[in-house]
Amino acid sequence: MPAHTKNPTRRKFIGTTSMAAAGFFIVPRHVLGKGHIAPSDKLNIAGIGVGGKANVNIPYAYNKGTDNIVALCDVDDRQAVENRKLFPKAPYYRDFRRMLEKEHKNIDAVIITTPDHMHAVQALPCMQMGKHVYLEKPLTHDIYEARILTRAAAQYKVVTQMGNQGSSGDDTRLIETWVQDGLIGEVRTVHVWTNRPTWPQGVPAPKGQFAIPKEVDWELWLGTAPYREYNPAYLPAIWRGWTDFGTGSLGDMGCHFIDVPYRALKLGYPVSVETSVGSVYTGFFQEAIYTDSYPPSAKTHIQFPAREGMPEVEMIWYDGGIKPKRPEELLPDEEMGEWDGGIIFEGSKGKIMAGLFGRNPTLLPTRKMKETELPKSKFELVEGSTEGHQQQWVKACKKGYGAYTSSSFDKSGPLTETVLMGNLAVHSYNYFEKNANGERTFPGRKKLLWDGENMRITNFEPANRFIRRQYRGNWKLEL
Repeated sequence: MPAHTKNPTRRKFIGTTSMAAAGFFIVPRHVLGKGHIAPSDKLNIAGIGVGGKANVNIPYAYNKGTDNIVALCDVDDRQAVENRKLFPKAPYYRDFRRMLEKEHKNIDAVIITTPDHMHAVQALPCMQMGKHVYLEKPLTHDIYEARILTRAAAQYKVVTQMGNQGSSGDDTRLIETWVQDGLIGEVRTVHVWTNRPTWPQGVPAPKGQFAIPKEVDWELWLGTAPYREYNPAYLPAIWRGWTDFGTGSLGDMGCHFIDVPYRALKLGYPVSVETSVGSVYTGFFQEAIYTDSYPPSAKTHIQFPAREGMPEVEMIWYDGGIKPKRPEELLPDEEMGEWDGGIIFEGSKGKIMAGLFGRNPTLLPTRKMKETELPKSKFELVEGSTEGHQQQWVKACKKGYGAYTSSSFDKSGPLTETVLMGNLAVHSYNYFEKNANGERTFPGRKKLLWDGENMRITNFEPANRFIRRQYRGNWKLEL
């Protein structure tokens, strides 16, 4: 039985019952005076992984005391320094399981900001205990994990949000309106690119012997991943480029960039994916295949079927410095996208160009921005220009399951699966066998056909091994 059903005293009054039912237990604001917030109106939030991006997520959710930070957890004490100073009264743990065991009565919601390989096994028990969850992007490391968390959010009726903050941005909603109102006609091709990686990829596993820093619990940091000796090449943020821990350039930026066309074009499961990757050469025509890290660059084609009156569409992803061809409508001196990447929608009546999070949406040629009557967003804008994504989740938690969030798991789960389809193709691309002469062959370098409902590649069985990885030790993911 979920913990919140055993201990309903406070949890029951945050997002699960009506205010009327709870009215006898809540101190009215007018009793406290103007500007004061009743303690029972505050959300009690815990953090798992409290360094890096958590230095934004946690303070934005706390919102200068509008809510409470009641517990902190990190396997690396060095990463936790800033938030431990900000919230000295919050108990601190290294093992999130211990934190949930000891503090579950005091916790309403959890913010998870950890490496990708631990997202699913940390988020699921929180949801099973009835805790609302804010989980950094990408939602998970594997496609199977994303499907499980999507189902869990509905099963345990908790408020969820993935940390792709651009989904709460005004420009994302504006592009949705422009595309769905037919401003550029039927869209059949979308180009999406990023300057990532900005960390090592296309490199062999590091070597050397290093002492584990006393501030780091290496066993807990590894978690579900296969065991390997500690090496400073894996942490903190450089874990993104290693296949056992991160999801590479696609995982880091795909949930930001791809989210915009995914929403605007009402995309669902893709039907196929194919990729080509940048090579690393160790000598004259000698290609090195490093499966411990993602390739230095990739170009990936993801096909989607017709849906809701829209035609089939191809999304082309570029990373590692690769970009699409410059549109003919763009003048030679005009910038294409932004410094860190961009998006181009190709429609039957025109094109739209934008940057990260759909920023600065622009019709091409750019003179059309002055010549065209542009429709205003038909989607409700999110209050707050910077902290809005986190605060939207906090406010929704207080309202309870069913309250709207921009990137709830029913939306961000399928988006994450699409992003991870690119990585499945990358893993398959590097999959090799040896023929009778001992030469390597690469049977996975083909278009992979995807059955989204059943989570299976239908024309290359070895690719299915990358849908769900095997966890180390006693780690499990069970609804």
